[in-house]
Amino acid sequence: MSETTHDGGVAVSDAPSPDEGLTPAELAAKYGLAVSGARPGLREYIRQLWGRRHFILAFSRAKLTAQYSQAKLGQLWQVATPLLNACVYYLIFGLILKASRGLPQETYIPFLVTGVFVFTFTQSSVMAGVRAISGNLGLVRALHFPRASLPISFALQQLQQLLYSMIVLFAVVVAFGTYPRLSWLLIVPVLVLQVLFNTGLALVVARLGAKTPDLAQLMPFVLRTWMYASGVMFSIHNMLAGRSEWVTRLLQVNPAAVYMDLARFSLIRGYGAEHLPPHVWAIALFWAVVVFVGGFVYFWKAEERYGRG
Repeated sequence: MSETTHDGGVAVSDAPSPDEGLTPAELAAKYGLAVSGARPGLREYIRQLWGRRHFILAFSRAKLTAQYSQAKLGQLWQVATPLLNACVYYLIFGLILKASRGLPQETYIPFLVTGVFVFTFTQSSVMAGVRAISGNLGLVRALHFPRASLPISFALQQLQQLLYSMIVLFAVVVAFGTYPRLSWLLIVPVLVLQVLFNTGLALVVARLGAKTPDLAQLMPFVLRTWMYASGVMFSIHNMLAGRSEWVTRLLQVNPAAVYMDLARFSLIRGYGAEHLPPHVWAIALFWAVVVFVGGFVYFWKAEERYGRG
């Protein structure tokens, strides 16, 4: 607002600004400004992730290719590593400790190999997830993208590695007398549920590992304890026969044991439903949905803090 002075000049009045009295937050809202790096809403975050799906897949494939690039056998180590672990476990637990209790040798070896391959899938997903943010700080700080892309990508990397290993697993199962049958198709929903579970777990440990990098040093001990409690090398049902029923059920419903036993039930002739806890498919679905959804929301809650500090 202005007015004319006596000498013909123009003087500016002291009328208040239309923005006077507004708080910084109100000013930002009025002019469409947002905090740089602020966490988007959950629906928007999911939309952004979907938009980065090609990056997630390409990143997982690149990581898988680079994993064994310095080794002479290259990608063969994807299969050789869990297979060699199975051989070591068979020597110690199958031959020396007789952990095959209640299972004939033609069943025990496929049982052991299946357990090692399936548990390794979860184990590797967790170990990759715990370093997903802390091990890629340069990428996190340089580029703007949904940070959940990293642990999801690492989980998909481990899935690709498992799929290569499944070729060997099928060969082992056939070599010991179980030929392809309709129940083999059940391995598909088993792996889908386990992928969801592993991804949710990777998201949880990614957030924890971003805040506490030393968690990567502790995690192998946690995973080893989990492995011994999950029946990788022995049948929980047979080994705990005669013990308290609640102890057996508690070990059987732990998610690692659930997915291993469902894979064994799907692939191995002679490994029947008596080795499974009641309502095992409902339990597998419960673990997959709860851990995936809970892990995703838990990771998203700290989105704006990754790579800072």
